[in-house]
Amino acid sequence: MLDKNGIAKRIAKELKDGYFVNLGIGIPTLVANYIPEGVEVEFQSENGVLGMGPFPFEGEEDPDIINAGKQTITTMPGASFFDSAMSFSMIRGKHVDLTILGAMEVAENGDIANWKIPGKMVKGMGGAMDLVASAENIIVAMMHTNREGESKLLKKCTLPLTGVNCVKKVVTNMAVLEVTEKGFKLLERAPGVSVEDIKNATEGYLEVSGEIPEMQL
Repeated sequence: MLDKNGIAKRIAKELKDGYFVNLGIGIPTLVANYIPEGVEVEFQSENGVLGMGPFPFEGEEDPDIINAGKQTITTMPGASFFDSAMSFSMIRGKHVDLTILGAMEVAENGDIANWKIPGKMVKGMGGAMDLVASAENIIVAMMHTNREGESKLLKKCTLPLTGVNCVKKVVTNMAVLEVTEKGFKLLERAPGVSVEDIKNATEGYLEVSGEIPEMQL
């Protein structure tokens, strides 16, 4: 199975030259470390940064330059900083080509739950609800199962929803899946993971058609 960096590396293959991309908190922030050669993208963070670069090396951090998850980041030449009003104007105005988010649960119809677990303290929903309401291309980066081994790819989300019928693709530590009208469609499997493993770890409807290739990282 893939680790978090492996998931980020596979999602980075979805980046296209010239894209404006919003990176959510968690695994998605790692995508900035794996931009394919020959591809230029602009990473946006809803706290007011356009032009994020990879994470800084130890000892080179600037505590004044952070992403939405309060992690220190680097910036690329020509990067800009602005207030939240401008940032969310970009998001709500549909100027972001791709949004990459983490999730606690994704349903077979593309619903996503990624902001709250009832009974637990949360910092707030952040920009997630604006992002899922405005973005036309949403990829979710997540683990396929929880710590108890239970599927996080469900028939129906059990946690409070962030957005409805909005996720287009899911990349997990086990597989790449597309969200279709029928449910999840298996596109690729992680190295060392069988189709049967993925079936057993997926509660929602899973379409498997033909030979499923192994991910190329």
